[in-house]
Amino acid sequence: MIDFDLMMRRLTVSLIAGAATAAAMAHTWTLDSCINHAVEHNLTVVSRQLSEEQGRLEVTEARDAYLPSLSANASQNFDFGRGLTSSNMYANRNTSTFGWSVGLQLPLFQGLQAYRREQLAKANLAMLVEQTEAAREDVTLNVMASYLQALYCRELRDVAAEQVSLSVNELNRREVLLEHGKIAESEVYEARAQLAADSLTLVTSENDVTMALVDLSRLLRVEYNDQFDIAPLGSDERVVPDAETVYRRAMEHNHSIAAARLNMKAAEKQISLAKAGYLPKLSFNLGAGSSYYKLNGEENPTFARQMRDNYATSLGFTLSVPIFDAFSTRNSIRRARVQRMQAEVEYENAADELHRNIREAYYQAAGAERKLASASEAVRATKASFDAMTAKYRYGAANATEYEQQKTAYIKAVAEEVQARYERILRTRILDFYARN
Repeated sequence: MIDFDLMMRRLTVSLIAGAATAAAMAHTWTLDSCINHAVEHNLTVVSRQLSEEQGRLEVTEARDAYLPSLSANASQNFDFGRGLTSSNMYANRNTSTFGWSVGLQLPLFQGLQAYRREQLAKANLAMLVEQTEAAREDVTLNVMASYLQALYCRELRDVAAEQVSLSVNELNRREVLLEHGKIAESEVYEARAQLAADSLTLVTSENDVTMALVDLSRLLRVEYNDQFDIAPLGSDERVVPDAETVYRRAMEHNHSIAAARLNMKAAEKQISLAKAGYLPKLSFNLGAGSSYYKLNGEENPTFARQMRDNYATSLGFTLSVPIFDAFSTRNSIRRARVQRMQAEVEYENAADELHRNIREAYYQAAGAERKLASASEAVRATKASFDAMTAKYRYGAANATEYEQQKTAYIKAVAEEVQARYERILRTRILDFYARN
């Protein structure tokens, strides 16, 4: 026959001892180390960094447009069959020709396209840099929330462990009373049932802690194992900052807002670049070359002599004035203006979302602060009431139902205090993060 009492006690001792052993063996991560590691290894941040590098290459490419272009060409041709001779007669003839040339083209004025393209590339690069920083901010906030969630689950596990400990003590007490014939056997069964329910709650809390740590390790991109653990934050008595003050500071320093603002600037540069299509272009050209001609069956000058005699150089200027380009420039300007309007909408949306997030965090922090004050008072009151009920119950002045009700009220008050405290810590830290960056 299974000893239910022994089984429940072993389960309880195993859970508590296992938690203590895991904590002792764990590799401890602090909040700062979690944030630093996550930012360094997050794939979204890495992708943004690659986009940033691409932006730098585009700036370099735009600057290279000021440089001249130099090219060399060589050709060899063979002709067979009838052809026109120097006497203006057709005859069967085989000829071969060889020629080479070197050309240099230097842009003198490109309708400001090179300059405006460089300015656009710089604006895009500045936006990409801010987007990378914004990705780091998002990772930081996600890690912060996951870290605090793990701490919250761990404290709830401790509350559940305390509840199991109280149930174990109560079961032991009733078993002693049963041996002396002072209570009915049904009360022992009730205590065992309560211990089973509390143990189930403890198991669930342990699983919640594990899943919270798994979620955190996923953000860090590290493999979760039994050695993974986090350090407590210690005391956190930060004052809830004013929402509008936080919003004003965030509008000045928040990287998502800065990226949206720079996106509008880049859109203006795009319009300016498109308008350059209306301007003329001027370039300087310099060339040199020579050729060799051979007619089979006739005496031909040597290759060296022909290269010397046929050598020629050229230089000149090319002016290109746009007259009608099938409305290509006009359409480019219109597309650029639509992009600017889109950028303005995105900026307004980013500002609204930031304001909404800050206001939401503020109201949640303020609500959690009020709830924490009430919950702390409830813990003190229910603890005093539970202590008094425990004394009355031991002296037979209260029954088991009244005792369990008071114990449940105390444990519930402790859990609500834990929830309110971590809610306040999280929202206050989010507000401080927005105000500080």
